[in-house]
Amino acid sequence: MTDDRFPKNLGALSRRDMMRLGLTAGAASLATACGWQGGPLMPALQGASRLNDWVGEKIFLSSRHLAPQYPHSARTPEGAFPAYSIAHPLPQLTDPAGWALEVGGLVRQPTRLTLEMIQAMPRVRYTVKHHCVEGWSAVATWTGASLASVVRLAQPTAAAKYLRFDSFDKGYSNGWDLESAMHPQTILAYAFNDHPLGPAHGAPLRLYSPVKLGYKLTKYLTKITFTAERHGGYWEDKGYPWLGGV
Repeated sequence: MTDDRFPKNLGALSRRDMMRLGLTAGAASLATACGWQGGPLMPALQGASRLNDWVGEKIFLSSRHLAPQYPHSARTPEGAFPAYSIAHPLPQLTDPAGWALEVGGLVRQPTRLTLEMIQAMPRVRYTVKHHCVEGWSAVATWTGASLASVVRLAQPTAAAKYLRFDSFDKGYSNGWDLESAMHPQTILAYAFNDHPLGPAHGAPLRLYSPVKLGYKLTKYLTKITFTAERHGGYWEDKGYPWLGGV
């Protein structure tokens, strides 16, 4: 089964893609992916990777950078859109009615949002290309609520610079910067190709953005936590690019 988050084949990326992901100058990510721990050079390489993340955030992931949209006719057949989870079989809630998204951390208004509450928020719907670091892409329609709406609802404090996303998929998590979270195309998706999100794509709710690689788009969401320090993530802690921009 092909993984829409697991970065396995870095060789499939073009040099241009590698530049944009911070893999050319930020050799730490690539070295760690290959199993090399870096020795005394590792702190310097990690510093280069963080510099590349900063460049990517300020240039490639600004609110002015929008992913192109496609007609429905361009959608990848649903059976050909890869699905993956860390846990096997696919994670599923035993009590879907009891699910809620917990939003807290460095915020003035901690909140608990049911799926119905999220679906009642202003809807964002787009047909975009999904990119995996393995080298494949697929087109689908995603529907959800703008994450920026949830951020405004929670009212993060001045100390909040990052967000941590947790899931019920065997501890899978991601860290994001606040600017990426506020991007106009970043959503909390609850529908895929005009149908309620299924287990294969992260039901009942997943993080989605067409300007991020698939492994940054946490499925099976349970919690959003605002933090002062950046959280790594399931694959990021193994050496993959933290920003994950496209």
